[in-house]
Amino acid sequence: MAETKPKPKLNKKAVEMNKQEPKVRAKNFKEVALGYTEEQAQEEASRCLQCPKPQCVTGCPVEVPIPEFIKCIREKKYAEGIATIKSKNALPAVCGRVCPQEEQCQKKCVIGKMGDPVSIGRLERFLADWERDNGYQLPPKAKPTGKKVAIVGAGPAGLTAAADLVKLGHEITMFEALHVGGGVLSYGIPEFRLPKAMVQNEVNYVEKLGVDLRLGNLVGRTHTIPELMKNGYDAVFIGSGAGLPQFTGCPGENLGGIYSANEFLIRVNLMKAFAFPEYDTPLRLGKHVVVIGGGNVAMDCARCSMRLGAEVCLLYRRSRDELPARHEEIENAEEEGLVCKFLAAPLEFYGDEKGWVKSMKCIAMELTEPDEKGRRGVKKIPGSEFTMEVDTVIIAIGQTPNPIIQRTTDGLESNPKHGTINVDDVGKTSLDGVYAGGDVATGAATVISAMGAGKRAAKAMHEYLMNKK
Repeated sequence: MAETKPKPKLNKKAVEMNKQEPKVRAKNFKEVALGYTEEQAQEEASRCLQCPKPQCVTGCPVEVPIPEFIKCIREKKYAEGIATIKSKNALPAVCGRVCPQEEQCQKKCVIGKMGDPVSIGRLERFLADWERDNGYQLPPKAKPTGKKVAIVGAGPAGLTAAADLVKLGHEITMFEALHVGGGVLSYGIPEFRLPKAMVQNEVNYVEKLGVDLRLGNLVGRTHTIPELMKNGYDAVFIGSGAGLPQFTGCPGENLGGIYSANEFLIRVNLMKAFAFPEYDTPLRLGKHVVVIGGGNVAMDCARCSMRLGAEVCLLYRRSRDELPARHEEIENAEEEGLVCKFLAAPLEFYGDEKGWVKSMKCIAMELTEPDEKGRRGVKKIPGSEFTMEVDTVIIAIGQTPNPIIQRTTDGLESNPKHGTINVDDVGKTSLDGVYAGGDVATGAATVISAMGAGKRAAKAMHEYLMNKK
């Protein structure tokens, strides 16, 4: 009898991705994660079991055929691999960097029950970066349908909807309020997590598909939704995001030196305050910075501030266990020198004679029992007040949609409390032919959830358009 070869032993540990050293990266805005080499990608791809019923795909909001693209990496068919991803996902360089795979596709990976799950996001990034270095291959497009669609907002939801709809043969015009495309990808996520050149590459790809991107167009001002519908557009998708910051409501919050996370990150990311005076965007920071909040946006603000030379304290009203930020971002921030003060909240801000913040009064908090969703509340501990000296405060406790579109569109139903546009499961609004998705419909959430919403809406819009007389 012929001897059967023993199966290769499964490597239960994922291949680590190289990063800049903490002491080095804490002083620059270059990308922290350096990506896989070809050899590392091959090794990690070999860990995939190629399951006949892959659970990882069920965890992907945009339904990327994960085992298929990983198989392409194993076989060194990189062009085929990136084409496989882009059959579902127009923004792989973005998703490979900022998508919380650990809570989605990788969470469902079978190998994760025995060891580390396959590093799906890092492999996606590998192929996206390979494409950047080797050139794009545009996919085939359907014949023109004669239908015109307006996309409001060139963020992740809008870009995804635009890419899917233009490939289906529709004529797409995308209206973006800012002077660059990308939305939150450009103004909200720091260079060291998501380089702006990567974002621009993704925007360029969507334009090469045939999307007409019009910058500096604030829908609700330069055009309204009703005007677009009257001017020949058969359908509209609203993906304008959630750019209106929330505040604490504490006395003294209007002092100089207190920023919303939105303003701070726009100054740093889009206006390149980190490169002043090369770019004419000064940013008064000082030595002692307090960031209020515990999500990914708070981590971004803290890590930017440290790179600008400040000593940073993160003030979060719950404990470390409740931090909503990605574990990877928390770990990176603490390696870079972030100090965290948990179970504490602000009460009041005090200024100097010139109107700049100089200190803040806080109070200790304690956790309450979990609610029906398992989330623990907090309550103040009487008599536990304390004062912190500060030069700058950054408030990163959430964002809501700007109401400008809702206020200029009669009949467009929205949530009066949160400002979000009401939609059904596929993104249809209360108005015929008008769809919405992403943060404008859900409130602030992840990039990939916005992309998933854009994808669902595009499918529903295509059906609507093809049945429209």
